[in-house]
Amino acid sequence: EMERTLQVLDYAILVISGADGVQAHTRTLFGLLAKYEVPVFLFVNKMDQPGTDQEALLLELKKELHENCVDFSDQESAAFAENVAVCDEQVLEQYLAGEAVGTEQIKRLIRERKLFPCYFGSALKMQGVKAFLADFIRYASIPAYGETFGARVFKIARDAQGNRLTYLKVTGGSLKVRQVIGEEKINQIRIYSGEKYETAEEVGAGGVCAVTGLLRTFPGEGLGAEKASRLPVLEPVLTYQIILPEEVSPAVMLPRLRELEEEEPQLHIVWDETLREIQVQVMGEVQIEVLSELIRQRYGVQVAFGAGRIVYKETIAGTVEGVGHFEPLRHYAEVHLLLEPGEPGSGLVFETDCSEDVLDRNWQRLVLTHLREKEHVGVLTGSALADMKITLVAGRAHTKHTEGGDFRQATYRALRQGLMQAETVLLEPWYDFRLSLPAGAVGRAMNDIDRMKGTIAYSADGCIVGSAPVSAMQNYQREVMAYTAGEGKLSVALKGYFPCHNTEEVVAQIGYDAQSDLENTADSVFCAHGAGFIVPWDQVFSYMHLPPVLGQDKNGEEWYPGQWLPDAANFHAKTGEEEAWIGTEEIDRILDRTYNANKRDKDAGATNGYKKKRIIESSPASASGGGKQKDAGVEYLLVDGYNVIFAWQELAELARVNMDSARGRLLDILCNYQGIRRCELIVVFDAYRVEGHQTEACDYHNIHVVYTKEAETADAYIERFAHEHASRYRVTVATSDGLEQIIIRGAGCILLSAREFEQEVKEKNRQLQAEYDSRKDHGKVYLRDQMPSQVLDGSLEEQQ
Repeated sequence: EMERTLQVLDYAILVISGADGVQAHTRTLFGLLAKYEVPVFLFVNKMDQPGTDQEALLLELKKELHENCVDFSDQESAAFAENVAVCDEQVLEQYLAGEAVGTEQIKRLIRERKLFPCYFGSALKMQGVKAFLADFIRYASIPAYGETFGARVFKIARDAQGNRLTYLKVTGGSLKVRQVIGEEKINQIRIYSGEKYETAEEVGAGGVCAVTGLLRTFPGEGLGAEKASRLPVLEPVLTYQIILPEEVSPAVMLPRLRELEEEEPQLHIVWDETLREIQVQVMGEVQIEVLSELIRQRYGVQVAFGAGRIVYKETIAGTVEGVGHFEPLRHYAEVHLLLEPGEPGSGLVFETDCSEDVLDRNWQRLVLTHLREKEHVGVLTGSALADMKITLVAGRAHTKHTEGGDFRQATYRALRQGLMQAETVLLEPWYDFRLSLPAGAVGRAMNDIDRMKGTIAYSADGCIVGSAPVSAMQNYQREVMAYTAGEGKLSVALKGYFPCHNTEEVVAQIGYDAQSDLENTADSVFCAHGAGFIVPWDQVFSYMHLPPVLGQDKNGEEWYPGQWLPDAANFHAKTGEEEAWIGTEEIDRILDRTYNANKRDKDAGATNGYKKKRIIESSPASASGGGKQKDAGVEYLLVDGYNVIFAWQELAELARVNMDSARGRLLDILCNYQGIRRCELIVVFDAYRVEGHQTEACDYHNIHVVYTKEAETADAYIERFAHEHASRYRVTVATSDGLEQIIIRGAGCILLSAREFEQEVKEKNRQLQAEYDSRKDHGKVYLRDQMPSQVLDGSLEEQQ
């Protein structure tokens, strides 16, 4: 919370205890102030206590914090002017030329963090306080603000009535009551002083206030012209389980903890569905105590915490291209991402290097939004990603079918698919440590550091400075207190994330399975014959619609655009053959002209040597038979051939090897089924991509086979047949095409999905086998038992 406050400060007053001197937290605070470039005034307090030495403390400040810490106790002396002048070359030149160091020069040096004024006194006895405040007013400069509204959120809280408060600093223009920000409106502006506040109608630039009415803000967010702030430097590295009392349900407590997460995003509250537990990320035991007390005061629940676990991260070792494709029926998006390892500590960097001729700028912005909107996890341990550069390099949208959610799915899958290809590097947090010890304990400490796989920067006068993995240094403070009899001091600060020293052990302990993580799938969805199907991540390069940015596909072969279904005998230069299926874009174009084309070409075309059956080419008069009673003796079953092939697992696997074999197998199955069902069975196959092809019909044993003409799909043929014959005959259609099913139902036909039809065929075969098995037990089999009753009755009449 303190760190987020630094982002809105104009100046900072750093108070240091004269009795204790510079402590570990003092160095941490001063480093954060440097990180956020905040000018600093230093006030050394408690100088009235025995043993405090102003000169010794000033030397310590120069050594531990910054060499440009200058004593402002006597500003009239020549030594003071000289100490200020040496902080800047320009001021020093003027000083050596005989010019005095003026107030404006001091103000500039403080504002640029080249000078750090130091004051000594006692706040309890008001020693040095008035002089300090006078100089603060004298040397502090009011920043210049723009006229355009801007504000930075630095805190989220709730008042006693439960109202959500957004604390912010106005960095430009002004903020007024009832002003609209995004899609929300400011209801009230409060100026707080402790727990009390006053309402205001308007707050100008530079003002700090709390507002109600904003429900989606978060700490660090920039409003208006203000940009979002950088990530906090103090990053939690430990995860703890929150242990609730037996009478408190996690379902009740989790939303309450989410409120705390809004106020402190670094808590990172997580519900682990596998372990059925609530987890929280914090920096250590001190924050655990604060959080426990906060939960008790606010919600009246006394919680406990499990043992801390290290927060790991993941990155990659080399450059890869990730491809994500999302194309269920009536949806479309394809995204290509270039994943590159970044500099340590750089976090995730998102860029675009894609031409607007390839993918419209609006879609590119949407992809970048989806990359930033969630915390992406790696494939090694399921830990958050870090230190990577992710660049959008290619993408494709459909003018009619693409929706915003399609690119979200394609983007997530592209990133995940790239991670599955890459060599993943597990990162663990490291501490920078400073260890102060008695002389006799230095050897023990150095051995411990070596055992912890740490490094030592320098060691002198019982002080060891270095770095080591957090996992090894966890709870080391207790060991130091034990072997130094309480005389040792250990201070640590997060150094950053670096390659893990025991990756295999950590991976085995976590036991994460990337391919079982359905919420973060790397597989893509493609469309064939009116239905979507899943393509595993390692086969996506063979199906994708855009060429790979990094050159050849993963099979090392030259890539041919548009030929995206290799399992159906895709086109390759080495074979010179082509049998390619199309997606929804071409299907739409065909369907748009289907009915007009059918009317023009209804009577066109040659028979190509095949004997056409009466049921294939229906006469125009048949369409006007509405209202007539259906002929109960004639039943038609139409089967969408390729739709069934790709829906039945046995046939789909066969089609991957040879499509002709799959067609032949389907026809054999349907011949057997027709012998049981005794209906007119028509199998319709697409042949619309064969140039100049006319409707082709032939008999295959006891069923009829139709290959559609050019520019006519099997769907269109079946729909036309249904419209023309459903009024007179019983017509059943077997297909899983969603759009076709709607049309078929509207025509009054019976509908079977491909899965239902498969079960129907299996059930009829089972019944036939059972009947055959039962007849074998009867001994002799007579010919008349197998003859139809009409034939048998006719023979008996002739004999009489």
